[in-house]
Amino acid sequence: MPLQIVRNDITKVKADAIVNTANPKPRYGSGTDAAIYMAAGADKLLAERQKIGNINPGDVAVTPAFDLKAKYIIHTVGPAWFGGKKGEYDILRSCYRKSLEKAFELKCNSVAFPLIATGVYGFPKDEALQIAMQEISGFLMKLDTDLNVKIVVFDNKAFRLTKNLFVQVESYISDEEVIKTHVEEYGRKELERAEMEFWRERDPMERNDSAVYCASIHLDEIKPAKPKVPFNEKNFDKSLYMNDGKADSAFREELWKLIREKDMDNSTVYTRANITRKAFSKILCGDTKVPQKRTVLSFCIGLQLNLEEAEELLASADMAFNPYDKRDKLVKQCILYEQYNIDEINDMLFACELPQLCTGF
Repeated sequence: MPLQIVRNDITKVKADAIVNTANPKPRYGSGTDAAIYMAAGADKLLAERQKIGNINPGDVAVTPAFDLKAKYIIHTVGPAWFGGKKGEYDILRSCYRKSLEKAFELKCNSVAFPLIATGVYGFPKDEALQIAMQEISGFLMKLDTDLNVKIVVFDNKAFRLTKNLFVQVESYISDEEVIKTHVEEYGRKELERAEMEFWRERDPMERNDSAVYCASIHLDEIKPAKPKVPFNEKNFDKSLYMNDGKADSAFREELWKLIREKDMDNSTVYTRANITRKAFSKILCGDTKVPQKRTVLSFCIGLQLNLEEAEELLASADMAFNPYDKRDKLVKQCILYEQYNIDEINDMLFACELPQLCTGF
């Protein structure tokens, strides 16, 4: 169930389908809508869009993607923001849900979303991101699909998901590109207004929330003690460290055992672990060696293991929780507190600027 949040220009993202936050009438205005038209070829795309006619808020329609790095553009009309008093939340949820259904219907392997309705329509970005993640993760949990989904954010580096948690977004474009493109699409006054609004909502203490959050997880740096016996060729037995293939089978056997004990079907396991069906099948069939540690940790979360079970699964792959590794310590704490939502765990890892768990394999 790969789900990523990236900072990029959506017109540069490669995906089977690109979602456009569209004008309800067959024309284009400013912001993301205009950028997609320009990148795809405005005349060609507008001609296709005119064949569709009007689109109601919350509904979707499909056109070819023309010059974009995609097969399709899924056009959806988001809600104008009136303080949440005119059904804006329901309309936005419908935009994501129907876009995902259309991508699934078109047999897409990947789809990229902007933060719908957060530009000229004024939907609050933090709330929009929460809705996007809820709808996308819920859809992928419900269906047996390997659909890769990217939420492409553009102008801010961090978004509030909970009171004390900011998501730090993986960036593929520079601040200079952001400013230049945003000025071209929205005008300098709109950029300045957006920046002022973003910082006005946060007092100086809140701007360091992600650092405070990380500190609360007890990520103290401790240097390991030096070994008492000096390392040299005489006391080095290389056979102890060579891969004899036993770890591969031991890990698969332990994984099978835990799946049976937890009484979970395969699709539930790889969906909760954020691992693709193809990768899961390769692991169980022995078509690949012991996976990376992030994959094993993802299985610990997907199988909802207690700490003892997690340690046993890691040991079967010749691994263990590293007391000096910040990601290991965070995941271990999540297991202790029975926090098994992998999207929320990856949000915490984003906020602490640590590597995520599985996003595919």
